[in-house]
Amino acid sequence: MYVPPHEVVAQATQIGAKKAALSPKDMAVRGFLSASLLGYATALAVYASAQTNSPLVGALIFPVGFVMLSLLGLELVTGNFALLLLPAFQRQIRMGQILRNWVVVYFAHIVGGLFLAYLVYVAWTNGGTHLGDPWVKRLTTIAENKTIAYAQMGVQGLWVAFVKAVLCNWMVTLASFLALASHEVTGKVVAMWLPIFTFFALGFEHSVVNLFLIPAGILMGASVSVADWWLWNQIPVTIGNIVGGALFTAGALHWTYTPPRETK
Repeated sequence: MYVPPHEVVAQATQIGAKKAALSPKDMAVRGFLSASLLGYATALAVYASAQTNSPLVGALIFPVGFVMLSLLGLELVTGNFALLLLPAFQRQIRMGQILRNWVVVYFAHIVGGLFLAYLVYVAWTNGGTHLGDPWVKRLTTIAENKTIAYAQMGVQGLWVAFVKAVLCNWMVTLASFLALASHEVTGKVVAMWLPIFTFFALGFEHSVVNLFLIPAGILMGASVSVADWWLWNQIPVTIGNIVGGALFTAGALHWTYTPPRETK
């Protein structure tokens, strides 16, 4: 059953308020699981791309991670960059509640991303003794392209990473909303698949994906330092993800689909 846009925005507002009220424990556990599932999906996409020599195949597969975490009701900070702003616009929650969610979930993502990065490193390289498989080389190349390539551009590289992150989270937050456009699981899956496939196929930047991909690349031999990772990718990409979700999804959809507040 199709749910019209104004009802989707109303549901999203209620969900955002519920997310803001979660306990730190629940935010942390659900954030850890989300980053781990996205790490699985990223590894699968890299593996498939290396096997087929087609990045488009990896992009078609990657949305499985978002579908799993969404159907489980987990916490994904990039989606929350839009969802939690809707109840704030309606003055249902405070900015402190938004920041609490974003910070707790983000740190849980760091733990989840690093955890799965290590496990995949061990599994793919036999504990660091075998680094020659094509999917290992592909992952390290991607990690370098997401960091060193930007560093070589200087300040322009920070701007490019930021813009790619804005474009990415416009699609990711849209997927969070489109998941509410159907009451059926099949409809939800298809609706989510479309924008997630789009951002991944176009090579845009997702901060939570990179919390797995770049450290995994470092472990597998990429010529990237921790400072390179955070300065040239993680920080500008996180900021860009916030702007993309807040402006183009939360802001725009609230502006056009939320009824004006009644004044007494």
